[in-house]
Amino acid sequence: MIACAMESRKLEEDLWKATPKTGAGTDVADQIGFAGMRRKKKQRRGLSVFQLKVIGAVALVLSAGSTTLVPLIFGSDTSNMTSLTAMVLCEVVSWFAAPIYAWLLVQGFQQTRNRVAYGVQLLLLALIAEVPYDLATSGKPFDFGSQNPVFGLFIAFAMLAAMKWVAQRYQGAMLVISDIVLVAVAVLWDLLLRVGLRQHLMSLGAVTLGFVLIFWLMRSRENTMMFTAGLFGAVMMIAPGVGVAFVHYYNGKLGYKHSWTKWMFYAFYPVIFADLRGCRMKFDHIARVLTTFAL
Repeated sequence: MIACAMESRKLEEDLWKATPKTGAGTDVADQIGFAGMRRKKKQRRGLSVFQLKVIGAVALVLSAGSTTLVPLIFGSDTSNMTSLTAMVLCEVVSWFAAPIYAWLLVQGFQQTRNRVAYGVQLLLLALIAEVPYDLATSGKPFDFGSQNPVFGLFIAFAMLAAMKWVAQRYQGAMLVISDIVLVAVAVLWDLLLRVGLRQHLMSLGAVTLGFVLIFWLMRSRENTMMFTAGLFGAVMMIAPGVGVAFVHYYNGKLGYKHSWTKWMFYAFYPVIFADLRGCRMKFDHIARVLTTFAL
């Protein structure tokens, strides 16, 4: 009996030493319970779709402001290095939205019940936003020097739809060749239409297409997907890599209850360009009137 008691005491001491001192208690059930609570708490953290869209909207304001508010504040003379630096900086920083919208596009493509309607919505948004975009960027209602980035999302959507259609009918080498051709055609459309070409720096449409491909082809391997997207974003002047970090913290939640919230984000893009362009026109008019009185 003494031996059994000593052995029991030794076993209790070994269990105590082996128990992590985290305040979770010594009981196995308690530890499991605390771990489950920690997992649930961890799952609640992160960013919802709504929060990601708000972050993307901030980037849109920066992009629109680079050709409307910045020239108004620092002057529109391109020989002014302060104005030029501020314009380029706002534009480059806004590029962190590229992976966010690319990821949202892939998620929408996978989860939508009607892909045709989804594609039509993107095309209509691109067409509606084009005039405000051109007015804000060039001062002309129609300017073929640059098309708004929503066209890039539509081109990427059309590419995904075509790749999905081909995958259902072909396999092996034919599938690989077809996908390569589809990607090449999509890149050419982005470059020929100059989608998202702002400040003559980089085609945002082509960059967005690259992110869409990464998120689509590597969707079953999340860690590899995020690493590749982050590396691609870092190569594309760093800012898009920051956007990948936001996507990485997606928590799997929608973040809003009302369907009109989605349409609010659709409307935000053309409205912000129109509003900022209107503000610049009003201030330009006031400046001209003041100059006239001064003379």
